[in-house]
Amino acid sequence: MKNSVLSLCMISAAFGVASLMASSAANATTTVTFVAPEKFTDMPFAPFEKDRVKAALQAHFEKLAAKLPEGQDFKVDVLDIDLAGERDYRANAPQDLRILRGGADWPKMDLRYSVESQGKVLKSGTSHVADMNYLQSFNQYTSGEYLRYEKRMLDAWFKKTILEAEVVAKH
Repeated sequence: MKNSVLSLCMISAAFGVASLMASSAANATTTVTFVAPEKFTDMPFAPFEKDRVKAALQAHFEKLAAKLPEGQDFKVDVLDIDLAGERDYRANAPQDLRILRGGADWPKMDLRYSVESQGKVLKSGTSHVADMNYLQSFNQYTSGEYLRYEKRMLDAWFKKTILEAEVVAKH
């Protein structure tokens, strides 16, 4: 009887610690703002596809920000997007068709970002992010992954600019 009560107490304590950790992690926020998306260099034509691009990038920035130390908030303003490949205007398809040639059609984004903790800015800046070798480099995202080249480009940028930054690592 004592063992089962002790086990029950240990399980309850474990759930309490887990929920406390989850609530602490939930306190960190990710804010993604698409600044004047109607002026972006290269976005799909159909409104539902524009929303799909923005939603996919929002989710990816949130995934990246989850790698930050506890209590750090990530804010990013997307100032411009140029997706990988070129839109094929001749295609009569319900969705945009993109041709990937590996020439001057690499993905690019202009970002303004900050990492904050308790109202203090730890790191901020602007970046022109691009992946000129997007077709020649290894990509951990499968061919069926939406925005796979943009995601890999953002992964590399986030690792180098945010995670490996001395300021973020110290806090």
